[in-house]
Amino acid sequence: MNSVSLPRIVIICVAFVSGFSIMTIEMLGARIMAPYFGGSLSVWGSLITIFMLALSVGYLIGGRLSTRNPNPTTFALFFIMAAAFSIPIIVFADAIMRPIFLAIEDPRYGSLFASIFLYFIPTSILGMISPYSVRLMVNTHEHSGHMAGQLFFVSTIGSAGGTLATSFYFVLWFDVNQILWGAVAVLLMAGCLILLVSYFLQSSGSKSQVRGYEKQT
Repeated sequence: MNSVSLPRIVIICVAFVSGFSIMTIEMLGARIMAPYFGGSLSVWGSLITIFMLALSVGYLIGGRLSTRNPNPTTFALFFIMAAAFSIPIIVFADAIMRPIFLAIEDPRYGSLFASIFLYFIPTSILGMISPYSVRLMVNTHEHSGHMAGQLFFVSTIGSAGGTLATSFYFVLWFDVNQILWGAVAVLLMAGCLILLVSYFLQSSGSKSQVRGYEKQT
């Protein structure tokens, strides 16, 4: 499975999903923390800072991992792990924020620490997807810039879509946890899609090799 190259359209689609999911979680982050720390500009500042730091760490780690036998299985695991580490945001948000709220009086620093515990790990994993996607798409160094630009374009469009869809529509139709469960489900489906496509390509490649061998013999 690891030797199979994913179709570019699959990589582009899941890059869109990752960008969409990042901003969906970020847009809901302030609302999740509002009962404990309020919805002031400083709370938004804490949230955005942690997301930016987490993404930068994810870009760095994802770039390094992409140099070590890049393969669809690892790529799919990014989505599955991001989904798994997003679940505590839904299940344990109150349990995480309550002791921080009681221990830190200043909501600026309280929201900063809460953002770290709630969002840093899943956002870092989501950040790994973009550089890894570029490596999976690039076949020659001559096209690396074009592929990187294309992927970051698609990912950013996904982020814009996630921002508007969440803030304009999702929050009117669903409660916060339902939206987050939807994001978890979409990330899991993206990971499973990558594994399924990789499996079918591997299977068809193996059958082609068998036919070629039978013709030779």
